[in-house]
Amino acid sequence: MGIPVIQQLRVGAYILKQKILGRSKYPLVLMLEPLFRCNLACAGCGKIDYPKEILNQRLSTQECIDAVEECGAPIVSIPGGEPLIHKEMPEIVRELIKRKKFVYLCTNAVLMEKKLSDYKPSPYFTWSVHLDGMKDEHDKAVCQDGVFDRCVSAIKKAKSLGFRCNVNCTIFDTAEEGGLKKFLNYVTDELKVDGITISPGFAYERAPDQEHFIKRSNTKNFFRKVFKSKDFKKWDFSHSSLYLDFLAGNQSYKCTPWGNPTRNIFGWQKPCYLLGEGYVKTFNELMNDTEWDKYGTGNYDKCSDCMAHCGYEASAVTDVFSSPLKAVSIALKGPKTEGAMAKEIDISKSRDPDFFHDTHVSEMMKKLHAEKQSEANNSPIPSAGAAINPKSDLAKQSK
Repeated sequence: MGIPVIQQLRVGAYILKQKILGRSKYPLVLMLEPLFRCNLACAGCGKIDYPKEILNQRLSTQECIDAVEECGAPIVSIPGGEPLIHKEMPEIVRELIKRKKFVYLCTNAVLMEKKLSDYKPSPYFTWSVHLDGMKDEHDKAVCQDGVFDRCVSAIKKAKSLGFRCNVNCTIFDTAEEGGLKKFLNYVTDELKVDGITISPGFAYERAPDQEHFIKRSNTKNFFRKVFKSKDFKKWDFSHSSLYLDFLAGNQSYKCTPWGNPTRNIFGWQKPCYLLGEGYVKTFNELMNDTEWDKYGTGNYDKCSDCMAHCGYEASAVTDVFSSPLKAVSIALKGPKTEGAMAKEIDISKSRDPDFFHDTHVSEMMKKLHAEKQSEANNSPIPSAGAAINPKSDLAKQSK
């Protein structure tokens, strides 16, 4: 597994503590999203479709620290947008490492090589480079030529300086079995990455390309073919063995979105990193007030095809502790790639989708304009970073 032993031990101890305390819902990974602005515009991304005033917003270092301490998760993943655009990012990373959090800084690597000197190697720090395949496939996915080469150069430079480097790869229905195997061998043998995160692409409602999100049944068949490879055991996946088995269709998990809560410029995002359907001010509100049973495959149309690791890795990890012998067996043998698959969740009664994006944007723009007016009038008003609630009067008016 592409997970450091110290991280396995500390996360394992953390989970055991939650079990002893009788907690059924607890966070494993905080998705800390300090900005939405990006220097790429990928066709499959639904994260950057905001007015420039919102794209200019940032979480401060202190807001990031407060979110991490409030949540308490042992791992902090910092996506975006592009985090390296954030001027305070080196300070944010240093402060989180001081608190012995395992930090995964997610980047498209366009700025990575230039920014390496702002960071220091640490067992608590990992560069997580977005790489969706070999050169032609990746550059097509990010809609810009030359990005693959910059990723490769940055990874090699970072490795030479002693940094841990992972790659995170998103699978769309255009992926080919042979191409993914070639890619996995390349990042393993040539780039010698420390881990590989792999996940089916989520069907973002705001993504420009809506045609190539992979369906759930196709995901399982695709990964079965890939995992049959004779090279499977040398690929260092940063996943539990049971999540990989889930991708191959052998486990029937329900989503546990509280395992990967999200804090961004709007507040604490309900219900998960992939869906923004309401925001609250505190982590406790997120955990206690979110109607979790309304979401997930079988419950909600938007979740029907989702098998993303931010929704299901926590489910798999929970199963590891419930069924350790099964987890060890699959870790040794690899996922089953033949025979019947686990029973699929019935999606026939999934509720219809709701749409909140325009409400969030309207609320934030209203606050930003009020702040601007306040500066002109020199009168205090609420911060633009206050949590946005889709049940507000404006939200009701927009329905």
